[in-house]
Amino acid sequence: MNKQANNSGPTARLSVVVPVFNEADGLRLLWEKLSSVLAGLGEYWEVVFVDDGSHDSSWSVLKQLHEQNPQVRALRLSRNFGHQTALTAGMEAARGAVIITMDADLQHPPDLIPELVRQWQAGHQIVHTVRQHTADASPFKRFSSWAFYWLINHLGGTRIEPNTADFRLLDRQVIDALRAMPEHRRFLRGMINWLGFRQCAVPFQAPPRAVGTTKYSLRRMVRLALDAVLSFSTLPLRLAIYMGLLIALGSFLYLGFVLYAALFTDRAVAGWASVIGVLLFLGAIQLLFTGLIGEYIARIYEETRQRPLYLVAERIGWSEPPDA
Repeated sequence: MNKQANNSGPTARLSVVVPVFNEADGLRLLWEKLSSVLAGLGEYWEVVFVDDGSHDSSWSVLKQLHEQNPQVRALRLSRNFGHQTALTAGMEAARGAVIITMDADLQHPPDLIPELVRQWQAGHQIVHTVRQHTADASPFKRFSSWAFYWLINHLGGTRIEPNTADFRLLDRQVIDALRAMPEHRRFLRGMINWLGFRQCAVPFQAPPRAVGTTKYSLRRMVRLALDAVLSFSTLPLRLAIYMGLLIALGSFLYLGFVLYAALFTDRAVAGWASVIGVLLFLGAIQLLFTGLIGEYIARIYEETRQRPLYLVAERIGWSEPPDA
């Protein structure tokens, strides 16, 4: 992982970081809208695209955009490392005093960038955006989003505003603090909230995707939710203790009923169904929490290997590597 940003030479005052995964059809449209907005800010700026192992022609399009526009810089990761890691790679390579992260599908409207910058100029070091409505979101998508934030805010140690997006502005001081958090299973919304600093939120309406379909499958969303909970809370481990105490209490109550039935009634009938049911229930609970403990241990093992967070296969727009 890059250790230190290179701020020598001409430095962009504003950097926009955009992770890309199979977005070739929409990159030119994104650039047109984004460059139009950024040109009106009257500041030095750059756009850092991060190709996260795309299988389409995204990298070729990025090369062409750079040849036509020197403000375009791009990294191509050696494989698909995931959305959160691609965002991290872009933030570490960006050279701006302030960095904005956004997705490539134009559901994060570039027209909102001037407002984010105004909030930064007003003294906020972190400016979040909060979706008020997503035009093409299905009922399942809305429900899963609600469940996602409910789970995080009830189990996690860091509260996150529901519907917060990865469309945000970060001051350089925040970026430097974030670089000191090298964990591999990254949930940036929680990590950035955990940092503190002066924060505010800006609402926005998310339009439909300009082209293509979402790359965040149900499996990816579940994995992100799991990373979010396990990265910011040990409550799931304590649930094993609470569940054990609850089952123990139920067992004592059931034992009291059995003794009462045997001593004072003639209804004590030996049966295997209740015994099997109790054994299956206890076995399921044991397997559940064994797997949960295994997830925490796996994360410890992953961190002790100290492998790089990502690998860059190719870069365009830098005369020297960003961390040189």
